[in-house]
Order: sequence, then structure tokens, then C-alpha cells
Amino acid sequence: MKTLFAACGVVVATLAILPGVRAATEPAPRTPTWDSLRQYQCPEWFRDAKFGIYAHWSVFSAARGSGATDWYGRNMYKPGHPNNTEHLKNYGPLSKFGYKDLIPLFTAEKFNADEWAELYVEAGARFAGPVGEHADGFSMWASKVNPWNAAVMGPKRDVVSELEKAIRKRGLKFMVSLHHQWLWGWYPTWDKTTDAGDPRYASFYGEAYPATAQGRPLPNGGFDNMYADPLPSAKFQATWLAKVNEVVDGYSPDLLWFDNRMQLLSESVRQEMAAHYYNHALARHQEPVLCYKRPDLPLGTGTSDLERARMPDIYPEPWLTDTSISRSSWAYATDLEYYSPDRIVDDLVDIVSKNGCMLLNIAPAPDGTIPEEQKTILRSIGKWLKLNGEAIYGSRPWLIFGEGPTITPVGHLSDLQFKGFTAQDIRFTTQGEQLYAIALGWPSDGKLLIKSLGSARYSTPIRGIRLIGHDAALPWKQSVDGLEVQLPAKPSGDYAYAFKIDR
Repeated sequence: MKTLFAACGVVVATLAILPGVRAATEPAPRTPTWDSLRQYQCPEWFRDAKFGIYAHWSVFSAARGSGATDWYGRNMYKPGHPNNTEHLKNYGPLSKFGYKDLIPLFTAEKFNADEWAELYVEAGARFAGPVGEHADGFSMWASKVNPWNAAVMGPKRDVVSELEKAIRKRGLKFMVSLHHQWLWGWYPTWDKTTDAGDPRYASFYGEAYPATAQGRPLPNGGFDNMYADPLPSAKFQATWLAKVNEVVDGYSPDLLWFDNRMQLLSESVRQEMAAHYYNHALARHQEPVLCYKRPDLPLGTGTSDLERARMPDIYPEPWLTDTSISRSSWAYATDLEYYSPDRIVDDLVDIVSKNGCMLLNIAPAPDGTIPEEQKTILRSIGKWLKLNGEAIYGSRPWLIFGEGPTITPVGHLSDLQFKGFTAQDIRFTTQGEQLYAIALGWPSDGKLLIKSLGSARYSTPIRGIRLIGHDAALPWKQSVDGLEVQLPAKPSGDYAYAFKIDR
């Protein structure tokens, strides 16, 4: 996902209004062609939602020890990798205890979908859902295509179904993320010293994948994030599509999210997937959002997603950042390194100011509980949104996204290197004619200077300034240098202070 831009939406064809004939609008059915799929326009619910939550929770969550991530199932087979070393120590040889043998340990005995959904509401999320299937090939729904699924193994529950009911019951939009194109070459099926190379388990670990191609050795068995040799087989692609269709037909997600690496699949399979999803939503009168990472789908066929990254400026179409509550992992581990609520809220404000939305990942424990540290962070975000939500939900970008000395890095995973904002960084949003300036820190001198609203740059008269959460109007003066606001003695919160600029 090195290319950052994409468009978003759902096609709506407006029928001609004839004399004496009732006006009507009817979304046009999709055909599996890029031209048909490009007629997509982003639904207003997504433009307004701004904040969603999902959870990386599957078999990898049951791996013991530190340093476990959603890539545990792959890394445990790599000699010398810390996951491999720890797995051998904890479980023994890979020929005897492979990834499949972790499934019984993924019991989810304390999983309560209603408790999760209530927490999402407390956090201020407007859409939420599970990872439906990660790269490991374990489906979290009652699949007829894949015998390795949570309804008959591990939890022995249809997790997607339970969350769908709980989330929709609370008025949130429901989403499912899918990563299963990564399964092609994920496990070392060529290595007969491991259970992944045993043909008895091919239905889980995948088709035999060569360690060499055309007589030459391949690094990682020909596996790479954006490369595979050979490319996925017709059988693999048919199963991939059947899994997507099961999720679409069975759970009707409002938002269907794909990790990258779909570009390895044939264009016809990707076209069929998107057309089926849109047409299913059309039949149910839904307004669907299809999220993807470039270059997996062409511009204009869905909503662009950036992994742990963001746009450098306002992008004309809505977009999404997927990020995690932890810097160190997407999945549960005993040594998770958490971001602070301050950092997450600042990132949300920056993303929203640039016409984006944030999808925040959490990492539940294998028993189905959400660790207390994560609950505290989510509730802190929700507390901030409850106070300042008018500057976020339903907002639209202003003329510029903001000002300040901090330049956010761009590119895949660039947020991992980002150190955060300063008190001089300000972001703008609007609600109709109302302008908001959100300061990402509290100036130590008690004065906020908004340079973009100085008299030499901004001619619209300003009538007053209020700090959300503070009762009285604030003294201010406008000069060539900027709009200087005298701050109250105490801030109205702990971070990201939203000011209403009345014009």
C-alpha cells in the first residue's frame, strides 16, 4: 500500500423526471467491469462517521509469550525468528505442534459480544466489527466453504454473527475485515519437517507451494507482501471469492474492508467480488463502503485505506486510516506497547481535518476479554468525543487542513515513526458555516495564535470565539500576524482543545 490515493462511493443513477411522472432514484446494478464499478460515490453515513473500531482476534491471540502478533502463524515456522524460538520452547517440534494445534487454545470462554459493542459505543465509534478471516485461514464465521472456522473449532461460536447482532442493535454500522488473500504462500507447505507440509492438513495450510520456481530458489518460498511466484491458483481464487460471498450474503456488512495483496488475484475475480457486494447491498437498500489498499482496485471503485499512515493534505474524496491501539502489534501479546489516548485523539483530529476517517484496532485476549488498559484508552477517547464531537462527527474539511510546525510523514506504516504533535499544531473542521480550530496542545503562555486567521490572510469578519467545555466567550484580537485568543486559566480537557470560531 505505497500509493496513497483513492476515491470512494456508491453509484446512484437518477431517473429523468417526466411531466406527470413521480420522481424516482434507483441505484444502478453493477456489472463486473471497472467502468461499472467506478460509478461509485461515498455514502454520507461514512463521511459523517469519522471513527470506527475493529479487532484482530483469532487463533494467533492464543499464542503464549511476548512478541506474539497477527503474523505469529507465519513467523513461528521461520527458523531463528523470536516467535519460532518461543514456540519451540513452549510447545515443542513443529512437526508435532503446529499452528493448527493452537486452535483448541483459542477458547473465547469469556467472549461477550454485547460487552464489546457497549464498549465501542462508550468509545464513540460509529462503525465496528471483527476481522472475519486473517492471513492464517481461520474463518470467524460459520463457513460452509472452510471447515476450519470458529463455529466448529476453538470458540465453537459464530463470532461474526454475534458481533453483527450486538453492533447493529446499538445503531452502529457493521463492518467486516478480510485478509485471506495473504493465505497464498503464508505457511511453508514445501517444508515436510513441519505439519504445514503434511498433505493431510492442506485444507487449512493451503495448496503445496514450491520453495523454488523455474529451477531457482526463492526468498521466503516466493512469498512477499506484493509478490508471489507462482500466482494464486484458480482453485485458491475460487475459494477466496466464495469466502467473501459467504460474509456478504450471510451478514450484509455496511463496510467491507480488505487488507492489501488482492492485486495477486485476477482482475475478473476482484471485479466479481465488488459487483456482488454492491448488488447485494442494492437489494437490501444499503449504502455500502468497500475499503481497499492501492493498487488492489482502481481509483473510483471504493474507498482508499492507508495502513498506519495518512494523507499529507485534504483529499477530495473520503478515505480511511487503519491503525492500532498498540504500536507493537495488531494482536494480543503479553508485552503490548500502547499509544496514549492523547496520541490517538490527535491522530483522529488530523485525519478528519484532511477528509479522512479512522479505523482503530484493538487486541482482545484469547478468552474474549478486552484488557483493562485498552478499555481505559477507549473510554478516554469516548470522553473526548462526547465533549468535542460536534467538531468531528459530520464535519467537513475547511479551506486548509491546519497549520503548525509538525509535518506528518506519509507512506505505508509511516505513523510508526511519527513522534506526535506540538501545542502549535492546529487543525480545522467545519459544520456548515461553523468553523472549528482544534489545538493539539495547550500553549504554556496562555495564548493561542491562529496564524491562518490573521487579518492579512483572512477577511471574513469574526464575531466571537468559544472553547468547547468552557462557559464564557474568550477575549481575542486579530492582527496581521494572526488571531490571538486569550485562554482561560484551566483547559477544558486533557488534550486536543476545540475552539468554535463564530463568523
